[in-house]
Amino acid sequence: MKRYRIGVVGGDGIGPEVTREAMKVLEAVEAAGLAGFDVKEFPYGADHYLETGETLPDEALEEFRALDSVFMGAFGDPRVPDMRHAADILLGTRFRLDLYVNHRPVKLLHERLCPLKGVSALDFTVFRENTEGLYAGMGGNFKLGTPDEIATQEDINTRKGVERIIRHAFEFARKRGLERVCMSDKSNALRYGHDLWTRVFAEVGAEYPDIEKDHLYVDALVMQLVRKPHMFQVIVTCNMFGDIITDLGAALQGGLGLAASANLHPGEVAMFEPVHGSAPKYTGKDVANPLGAILAAQMMLAELGETSAAKVVEDAVRESIRTRKCTRDVGGSLGTAATGDFVVDYVRNC
Repeated sequence: MKRYRIGVVGGDGIGPEVTREAMKVLEAVEAAGLAGFDVKEFPYGADHYLETGETLPDEALEEFRALDSVFMGAFGDPRVPDMRHAADILLGTRFRLDLYVNHRPVKLLHERLCPLKGVSALDFTVFRENTEGLYAGMGGNFKLGTPDEIATQEDINTRKGVERIIRHAFEFARKRGLERVCMSDKSNALRYGHDLWTRVFAEVGAEYPDIEKDHLYVDALVMQLVRKPHMFQVIVTCNMFGDIITDLGAALQGGLGLAASANLHPGEVAMFEPVHGSAPKYTGKDVANPLGAILAAQMMLAELGETSAAKVVEDAVRESIRTRKCTRDVGGSLGTAATGDFVVDYVRNC
């Protein structure tokens, strides 16, 4: 049985609670003889920041690089109103480890969860460029706090950054035998940065004649995601649009409590996380949905090549939802820990 080195940062609010359930599932995977894990916990989050003034030190990034995967919970705490620690930890990890692929699957695990009429199946993947765009943090303020204030935020798009995320989307489609890749931009209004996306998509797409290429402006894309979500298999887009599109995708699959993501640089250490926030008002109440965190762990297993273990965990989550052995937001009546326990028992008995 192969063993993997996993770093864990539980974070703030409900982050440690849902992370605890995901780690219980990994322990069940090991008990079932599917894969083994050596887990190291890191303290970074609001409590650590308020106590030490430290967000994410350089030595932590070096430790991350030596691991097989990093798992993070959720970040955000009202005691840190500017959320500096959250940005440094999450965005810092993505940028400093160059995790340029944000991989977000949108899969309907039970037909009762989709808010759209007549939709019984959904299965598409969104690839969001994760290190550039409007989230690169370039900009500033002039005459701050005055009536004449000017605020700028620069949208950074490099040929390298655009090409590698588009190529990743095509490679993903080809390896899985998928037929269609859709790229979404707003090049009719953003004439420079997003014209680059349009040109690179056409150039890279020409190398994949076996795959159908679609291009939709982002406003048209979100309309079609509501009207005909089944038409999509792979979507690739920029950082900001990907952030928005994937939240819509989460709503289509049953809510943020089920949404998981991977942050990847193929061949390097990867970081996995549930998509929901830290929800401070629910901290310690045993009501948070842990299935998004568990599905993030499932994505980690798949990325590590442990496909059998990944399938067992996904099957366990499906059964949790089917039998309503889950939290209230997805139709059950269990608490956080009991939902995790159900998944653990399923995995142990697989």
